[in-house]
Amino acid sequence: MLITALISGFGLGSIYGLIALGFTLTFSVSGTVNFAQGSSVMLGAVLCHALYIGLHWPFVLAALIALIGCALWGLVVERIAVRPFVARGSNAWLMATVALGMVLDNSVMALFGKEPRALPSSLADEPWVIGNAGVFPLQIVIPIVALGVASLVHLGMRRTSLGLRLRAAVGNADAARLMSIDVTRLIAWTFAAAALLAGIGGILVAPLFNVAYDMGTLFGIKAFAVAILGGLTNPWGVVVAGLAYGLVEAFATTWLGSSSTQIVTFAVVIAALALAPSGIFRGKTLARV
Repeated sequence: MLITALISGFGLGSIYGLIALGFTLTFSVSGTVNFAQGSSVMLGAVLCHALYIGLHWPFVLAALIALIGCALWGLVVERIAVRPFVARGSNAWLMATVALGMVLDNSVMALFGKEPRALPSSLADEPWVIGNAGVFPLQIVIPIVALGVASLVHLGMRRTSLGLRLRAAVGNADAARLMSIDVTRLIAWTFAAAALLAGIGGILVAPLFNVAYDMGTLFGIKAFAVAILGGLTNPWGVVVAGLAYGLVEAFATTWLGSSSTQIVTFAVVIAALALAPSGIFRGKTLARV
């Protein structure tokens, strides 16, 4: 039971951290977050299912096109639900992103249907036996892929010209504009990248949780809790918080039952935020003197 809980916890936690990285990206660059992030999780899974199962495309191609669709969705969210309100100095983007996510969820429900559908995967067919526990290979692959993507995001921010421009925009947007950096375009690309990260999470977990129009709702809520716990400006803090959250959830489910899972995990979130309101791994902030 311990091995199963550990593997399940690391798998779920890495997914939460991956989705939460999207919140970190957009908040760091623009000071806003996409509350339709959970819908991006669902969109990645639904598009992959539609292309792979519905149209019989190769899985890799279906996943790639699904991720492109998620990135385009991120651009739409930024352009429609964020940019116009930020330009007017309004915080209405909070409700606008929520509303746009609900529009997508219900549109998918009308087109895809209400019933959950399976996304077959050879990695989720036959479990491996480790000790007395059965573990699907996909549960091993998920944290490897998720943490690998998180590492690529980190390296991209540190070692590429795009990452350097993003960091310049984070440090001082006005100075970045004076250096001919298109901050508006960078913000749009961060929303696309955030949605793409969520789409990866959706595709990874779909074979274990099935595909449904509302599958992203709880994932989005948990990922935002993880982002707050980890510190919205601290990418690796968010990843660590995601792993911790996943382990707490897995242990609660294993030893207390699924009916107690959400009670325990969100109680832990409340307690942690009461002790550290700015997040356990709060990122460094710059102060002008």
